[in-house]
Amino acid sequence: MKQIRNIILSTVSVGLAMSLAGCTNSYEDYNQDPYGVSKKETERDAYSLGAAMINLQSWVVPTDVNTNQFTECLCGGSYGGYLSDSNAGFAGKNFAQYSPENGWSRVLFRDFLPKLSIYFNEVKSATDEPVPLAVAQIVKVAGIHRVTDAYGPIPYSKVGQNGEITAPYDSQEDVYKLMFKQLDEAIATLTANRTLNFSPKADKVYAGNVEKWIKFGNSLRLRLAVRISKADPALAKQEAEASINNAVGVMTSNDDNAFMTLSNTNPFEVVMYEYNGGDSRVGADITTYMNGYNDPRREAMFTQSTLENATNGYYGLRSGIQIPGAEIAHAYSNYKVKTDSKLLWMNAAEVAFLRAEGALRNWNMGGTASDFYKKGVELSFEQWGVKGAAAYLADNARTPAVYTDPAGLNTYTGPVSTITVAWDDNDTPDHKLERIITQKWLAMFPLGLEAWADYRRTGYPKLMPVKVNNSGGVVSSERGARRLSYPQEERRNNLENYNAAVGMLGGADNMATDVWWAK
Repeated sequence: MKQIRNIILSTVSVGLAMSLAGCTNSYEDYNQDPYGVSKKETERDAYSLGAAMINLQSWVVPTDVNTNQFTECLCGGSYGGYLSDSNAGFAGKNFAQYSPENGWSRVLFRDFLPKLSIYFNEVKSATDEPVPLAVAQIVKVAGIHRVTDAYGPIPYSKVGQNGEITAPYDSQEDVYKLMFKQLDEAIATLTANRTLNFSPKADKVYAGNVEKWIKFGNSLRLRLAVRISKADPALAKQEAEASINNAVGVMTSNDDNAFMTLSNTNPFEVVMYEYNGGDSRVGADITTYMNGYNDPRREAMFTQSTLENATNGYYGLRSGIQIPGAEIAHAYSNYKVKTDSKLLWMNAAEVAFLRAEGALRNWNMGGTASDFYKKGVELSFEQWGVKGAAAYLADNARTPAVYTDPAGLNTYTGPVSTITVAWDDNDTPDHKLERIITQKWLAMFPLGLEAWADYRRTGYPKLMPVKVNNSGGVVSSERGARRLSYPQEERRNNLENYNAAVGMLGGADNMATDVWWAK
């Protein structure tokens, strides 16, 4: 198989060399920081802060195409029910079939941890101003939580200044406590300086708007609080209510949405259209839910299938199957993403659903679960530029559809969710939770790692089991992957600390062991 040596993304063009298995076989050879700058450039016009901050931001939802492919498409997309592999060359070694090779499963650990540390320290070296330092801390937490949520215990508090990660691990509980402390401190600093905006050249998300960063920081704190609601209910409630009670508060409108503006081509567009005609397609799980609900957001989010038996509808490709050839695989629905589409980090709809879940748990969220649930749907419709939210919310009859594969290969005949859209105050708490998580899942697309976290934490939304399970009986096809195994390099280069981490994990270092907040 030919190796791909270089991928250089520019603002003008994207030059790609492709093999059957796409661009995933030579990650170390061509992984480049799209925002990397030379020393000479950093000396111009106090450019150091801007370069460091934007580099840091590029490692939350990665802007690099190949990194994004591993983390957001192949891993998060598959496990979150959003995307499916459409490159037959991935067979036998992919996330969806529970058999990722080390070069795939290592990326969130071996690349994110050092890069987030290095670029955060570069921000600290570039300025002593409290506002950009506080923003950088929030950005770092936004990236770090995705790593610990994928693996469990990680090196964090003792990672070296140079990003060296052969360091002692922190338990996931301790990582979360440190992240809350860091968020609390950063938000307090920004709140005290809420009118002191900084250079928009140093910020690809909010263009230096401090109040927007306060809202994002509080919203992120709320996300993390809800995540640990089962593992540490008292701390979860405390942090969630603190986020709401802050003087600036959380995201409440789509104007608050955290999207990163890109200097290069949107990585989803490259992965889903340009790599071999598309290495991923929209997943069958999300299209069956939206088809069953007759969801008007489909037209804004997805292309229609071109399969002969698809009857001009929206049909996703089922995940965890024997991947068909390109002629069939590429005929399923695709994500309507453009080269200049911004990268989503978090939206106001997610925050509304987080508040709905908090209210369901009797936390003080500033309103009722019903009100926030309805608001979440309305915000999502508005974000996608779609009308009809009121009629959608009133529907108490439609349920998710049964998946009938138009290619006749992977039809699912098992049980499906019976949850409807309309809120019912008299429903059981579990049905209310399923309703909240289901609509939150639809609204968060394409944040697959977040969807995967919710699925592991709650069991919702109900997803189809895989057909091809290459885990050798380790991973349950019904429960799915619960975490990623640590990189093999950790056993070779950091054995003592690795062994301690496995002890803190409380189970084997495999994909069947639950992380702390999902136990």
